[in-house]
Amino acid sequence: MVISEITEYLQELADRFNTPAFIDDDPISIPHGFQNRNDREVAGFFAATIAWGNRRLIVRNAKRLMHLMGNEPFRFTTEASDNELLQVAGFAHRTFNGTDCLCFLTALRRIYREHGGIGHFFESEYARHADLRIALSRFRRCFFAEAHPARSEKHLSSIDKGAACKRLNMFLRWMVRRDTRGVDFGLWRKIPPSALFLPLDVHTARTGRMLGLMKRKQNDWKAVEEITDTLRGIDPDDPVRFDFALFGAGIHGLL
Repeated sequence: MVISEITEYLQELADRFNTPAFIDDDPISIPHGFQNRNDREVAGFFAATIAWGNRRLIVRNAKRLMHLMGNEPFRFTTEASDNELLQVAGFAHRTFNGTDCLCFLTALRRIYREHGGIGHFFESEYARHADLRIALSRFRRCFFAEAHPARSEKHLSSIDKGAACKRLNMFLRWMVRRDTRGVDFGLWRKIPPSALFLPLDVHTARTGRMLGLMKRKQNDWKAVEEITDTLRGIDPDDPVRFDFALFGAGIHGLL
């Protein structure tokens, strides 16, 4: 297909999948269960953190984690007593277990205490550097700045090591993108959607290569930059809206 045909196809698919019907079967349904900004941030962060594997299992386990937090994820993260924290000690989703969960809760508690929250951290870093790549790097360093189990580091991808950072980029998409479709939240108003990078997974990568949007064979950060740059050529203001198109085409076998 020529670029005009690819653009038209992506726009059609984005319109098809960027709808409220997308929400129920996707991890984004977890933060959609809350109204408060801080609850949505925390719920979204944990839902994105465990978002690998079967989507139904991801959603089921994320709901279970929210239940263990008393369906008050922000209050639980920032105020839970030691006895309350024990409630999540037995949680597990694949290799993310109770030890990792407690590590992440401790790190988030410190980020809310010292930086005002996840959103404020990213917005502040973007204001300083105008580059989410730097913000991603600094967030991970801040997150693991204090003593923590080494095993937990694998659950927060490192852009400095060349990882695609799919789950973090997906979480950023949820928090930053804003349109009239009602899927993404647009809570972090100080970061423009144009600054986002595509959440690259096996589905978006396969579709992207089939459409000629990228040539790189590895699903790493260089591939993220390549495909995002191509999508910015199609929509400079909101390139990541095509995440819906690429992901939807991938999971439904439309190519």
